[in-house]
Amino acid sequence: MNQEIITRAAELINSKAEYKAGGMEGYAALSLIDDSGYPSATTFCINKADGINWLTFNTAINDRPYAERISKNNKACVCINSSGYTINLVGTVEALTDAKTRKENWLPFFNDGVHWSGPEDPNLLILRFTTERYTITFADDGSFAAGNL
Repeated sequence: MNQEIITRAAELINSKAEYKAGGMEGYAALSLIDDSGYPSATTFCINKADGINWLTFNTAINDRPYAERISKNNKACVCINSSGYTINLVGTVEALTDAKTRKENWLPFFNDGVHWSGPEDPNLLILRFTTERYTITFADDGSFAAGNL
């Protein structure tokens, strides 16, 4: 039963990645630990995903000190929810700026020049979240799964 729920959650997450869903449908809340040791959540569009295994988010280096916070404590949580489901993923996050990762995470949507000038833009930061454990609930049928990856 867990595998069926995981597969359903993976399909849902993948359908929202790469800005396919548009609007608020493609957002996830990423919680990081702040300088005071407390969790702090920010919503991001899901850039790329491999189901519940990993997700990436794009942000600007100069927006907030994400890379600095992650270097101090890389524990994180991602929550994707609506009235029909809650997908809670707990794991670790990396702040990546290497050319290969930037290129892999560049989407045609970004070519508008509003966010970044291109995958080489020095202000482009990729946050890669890797899941260690999960809790998934679907309201329509009451299905629930929790476990470790």
